[in-house]
Amino acid sequence: MVDREQVLAALKQVKDPEIPINIVDLGLVYRLDISDDGVVDMDMTLTTLGCPAAPQILEAARLAVESVEGVREARVNLVWMPPWTPDRMSERAKRALGRA
Repeated sequence: MVDREQVLAALKQVKDPEIPINIVDLGLVYRLDISDDGVVDMDMTLTTLGCPAAPQILEAARLAVESVEGVREARVNLVWMPPWTPDRMSERAKRALGRA
């Protein structure tokens, strides 16, 4: 069985190249479902609709999840609803960006 905390820890290694904060603390990961057979289905968003680094971030997220022991496949779905806002950031991220 794949551990949710291990998946989140792996995703914390993925950073938005324009904002030096990981995608989990930015609040970009909306849904994370892990099946018993090692398939991780994830919904995530980006901070802006026209993010030029979108392909890079999505691929990095997929590779990070697939690096976790027991994960057979990662499906990273880009979603836009609900829209991302800075309110979704962790307190740690808000402090790093001077928003706390």
